[in-house]
Amino acid sequence: MKMSNLHDKGSLMNYNIGVGSSLIKLMEMDPKYRTIAYFSMEIGVESDIPTYAGGLGILAGDVLKSSADLGVPIVGITLLYKHGYFKQRIDENGRQVEEPYQWNPEEKLTLLPNEVNVEIEGRPVHVRVWVYEIVGQSGYIVPIYFLDTDYDKNTPEDRTFSWYLYGGDLRYRLCQEMILGIGGLRILRDLGYNNINTFHLNEGHAGFLALELLREQGYVDFAKIKEQVVFTSHTPVPAGHDYFPFELIEKTMSPVFVDYLKQMMPNGGVSMVDFGLKYSRFINAVSKKHREVSKKLYNTESIDYITNGVHSASWTSSNIQKLFDEHMPGWRNDPSRLVMAMKLKDDELWKEHQANKMFLFSKILERTGVELDAEILTIGFARRAVAYKRADLLFKDINRLIDICSGKVQLIFSGKAHPSDEEGKAMIQRVINFSKELSGKIPVIFLENYDMELAGLLTAGVDVWLNTPLRPREASGTSGMKCAHNGVLNLSILDGWWVEGWIEDVTGWAIGPEPTEVELTHYDESKDAEALYKTLEEKVIPLYYQHRDRWISMMKNSIALNASYFNTHRVVREYCERAYKVYQKYY
Repeated sequence: MKMSNLHDKGSLMNYNIGVGSSLIKLMEMDPKYRTIAYFSMEIGVESDIPTYAGGLGILAGDVLKSSADLGVPIVGITLLYKHGYFKQRIDENGRQVEEPYQWNPEEKLTLLPNEVNVEIEGRPVHVRVWVYEIVGQSGYIVPIYFLDTDYDKNTPEDRTFSWYLYGGDLRYRLCQEMILGIGGLRILRDLGYNNINTFHLNEGHAGFLALELLREQGYVDFAKIKEQVVFTSHTPVPAGHDYFPFELIEKTMSPVFVDYLKQMMPNGGVSMVDFGLKYSRFINAVSKKHREVSKKLYNTESIDYITNGVHSASWTSSNIQKLFDEHMPGWRNDPSRLVMAMKLKDDELWKEHQANKMFLFSKILERTGVELDAEILTIGFARRAVAYKRADLLFKDINRLIDICSGKVQLIFSGKAHPSDEEGKAMIQRVINFSKELSGKIPVIFLENYDMELAGLLTAGVDVWLNTPLRPREASGTSGMKCAHNGVLNLSILDGWWVEGWIEDVTGWAIGPEPTEVELTHYDESKDAEALYKTLEEKVIPLYYQHRDRWISMMKNSIALNASYFNTHRVVREYCERAYKVYQKYY
């Protein structure tokens, strides 16, 4: 996106506001009218800007897109990663190989003249900033600022802090989080954002901004910091929580920051989640179930919940969008209008769904040489490849799977494992090995290098979206919400958002019992596999082939009941109402 004069050093009167725009709109472009800063370790806005790894980053991008549509006075802050996450290739043994990937920020972002320093290990690390501007439906701009250390003012080692997302060791992560939290706030001030009254931490990675707030206020008022911070927790899984021992912090941070950090967190180290919990005025989980789990996990009652959503216009396929435009005009800025989807004509919806399916299959043929049949029930599974998401649950009893699905079902998988996650890599390899074992019986495709573009193709082009996390580890999940916007039905473990979105045989189907667990305990997974097979055999497959009218009715239910609610326009309005200090017009 092209730069506007929002970031010009000169007068605001240089900004060409266009015919029919008001002085209020002009004023909204001024940094002093922005009151919210949204900090996230990753933000996904385009496939070609590889500064995201999974759901956390995509959610952040969707929240900021909806904020632009709604005119919310917010800015985004994240880090620039010159090497993105990584490019995934599967070798001849079915093992994930991480290949280097580098992109040129100048092709998508604009470099600003602003620069700040962050003291790391006793030396100044220089931080510059790039901007990407999201333009909302009405022309309102939400800028995202990308912090960058990879330029000639820094040492070769310090330049690498802008290379890798979730790479390196604990020291590398600590340095990046100092740059995000401390450097991010300093960049905002240098850009003129002096009236921010809400700093939203999208997970704990930017928590060190609390130290910079404390420094700004003369190191006197811890309570005042708390009144300025909002914290969203995204996962109950320990691997998603950063913890830094003071031994490392003492080597890395300035002595003044270390002294005050020890006063703030006097327990031998810093858990960034605990930091967020302790120094935030509003704390939320990302689904109702996740709140129950978080209250137990963190032993606190002071956790609210705002269930995640997706940006409707971004994740609805272009042809389904045209259908919505015809029958539910205005849905882009008011996705609640999708509740009227029950009035869509069956033949029109099915025609557009089949078009999405054929487009997906053409891409699969192009990538793999495998030709799939558009008349066959197609099930998709694409998630970040970690053990608890259980991409291989469907293959628990291979003979049973063949008996139920042979000639009736084709399967498409995708997803990346973190380079150091051997369990996740092994799971991918098992899926690929099963695909070879099932050759000639059940087509099983694994698509390499899952990204935003591929996610859009899959969530619009399959018939059923499968999700099989180990309860209760799924904080929310958003891929199934993307599917709902395209009329794709969900078949999922009752965890995360699906506990709220599920109505059996109406919006989709549940796998296993209704959830009672609030602790991360293990249970008999074979019961989930058995429930999955039974649901496929007795409900999903017969309905698809024998009762197409009821299937299409469920597709419309999915749009009307799930897409109309599980969207980031609703999420942002909830944040405005309950967490941010903004005027009522934004919600």
